[in-house]
Amino acid sequence: MSHKRIPKRKAAIAAGSVAALGAAALFLPNAMASQTGSDDATASARTFKAADVSDLASQLASQLGDAFAGSYYDAANQQIIINVVGDNSNVINEIKAAGAVPNQVQNSTDTLENAAATLKADATIPGTAWSVDPKTNEIRVTADSTVTGTSWDTLESTVEGLGSGVATITKSAGTFRTFVDGGDAIFGGGARCSLGFNVTAGDGTPAFLTAGHCGVAVAEWSDAQGGAPIATVDQATFPGDGDFALVKYDDPATVTASVVDIGDGQTVEIGQAAEAAVGQQVFRMGSTTGLFDGTVLGLDATVNYPEGTVTGLIQTDVCAEPGDSGGSLFTQDGSAIGLTSGGSGDCTVGGETFFQPVTTALEAVGATLGAGDAAGDAGAGAADPGAVEPGDGASAPGAGGDELGGAGDQSGDTGDDSGSGLDDGSGLVNINP
Repeated sequence: MSHKRIPKRKAAIAAGSVAALGAAALFLPNAMASQTGSDDATASARTFKAADVSDLASQLASQLGDAFAGSYYDAANQQIIINVVGDNSNVINEIKAAGAVPNQVQNSTDTLENAAATLKADATIPGTAWSVDPKTNEIRVTADSTVTGTSWDTLESTVEGLGSGVATITKSAGTFRTFVDGGDAIFGGGARCSLGFNVTAGDGTPAFLTAGHCGVAVAEWSDAQGGAPIATVDQATFPGDGDFALVKYDDPATVTASVVDIGDGQTVEIGQAAEAAVGQQVFRMGSTTGLFDGTVLGLDATVNYPEGTVTGLIQTDVCAEPGDSGGSLFTQDGSAIGLTSGGSGDCTVGGETFFQPVTTALEAVGATLGAGDAAGDAGAGAADPGAVEPGDGASAPGAGGDELGGAGDQSGDTGDDSGSGLDDGSGLVNINP
């Protein structure tokens, strides 16, 4: 990526029509007003938040046994949909009694899990990915532009061999890659990434989460291009069972805030980590492209990057670009959902993007979300999510450069937004309290 960054103050004016500003607008108080469905089948169902899906689905899965076949969130009607195999009236009634909506489907959980295992065994091809899509009750298989010839034939025959209605293939115009690029403005060792969420490490010291492929590539990270390191990688996983890294601040007295900087002095306070739900609206912040929103499309995704296979990811239709790696995936109400891993496309043409679940990363590294006593020190810069207005510059390309301090021009020069490398107190990191 080599496009010139716009100075942040100009971005608020020049990017008024940028699609990403729609993401900022969605933080307005009425953005998620309830829409009551009129269909008789769902009229008696309760309304829920997307964050409720995981707990209710787990409860019903234990009650329903083999009849349970996944769940997803109907954002338009604020309802939880529970997939079931068969027409057992007792099962249907249990789902309705819990306030959810039953949805009879063809494929059981075992069928879909076995299909994913077959894909792993027979079609682990660089440039492919798959995840469970409970909305269609199928495995969503995606092949990027590099999957051609015999590789495509192998993938296609494997999917066909799974049986009718078990999996579908979508061809992506882009190329699957991790979103780190040595040619962009960078923060450590030739790689630019984004900070995800501030956390407290198991030993009580301040740290942050970012993408594992960033942590594997670079041991020390700075908050300014060419600046002195301020944090060192403690643990990193990539490829394999995830894409996450725990990076500890070198100074144990570092004061941080549990917020996401969405640009132009606006922040969203992060209060908890939560599981993703298919159909859920999510927001992604990255140091290259700023703020964008989209929807969760699939869970437990497997992505075959050129560097190796990564499992257990979240699939979305949110765009991202090189340099956004490790950035925050979160919800309007301040739940931490994921860390940007990679995908295809960009924020001009769109594409698929995959995220590391925050809950899994926290458990693996033994950290807790937030900054302990410092979490309440976000100060006046922390905005109520409902206070973010269109035109705040939150989502213009280049407006998110304060993830780890001012990053300067993407092409490597400091340009109009060189920054001091110090966060202004309204962003994710405050290294000089």
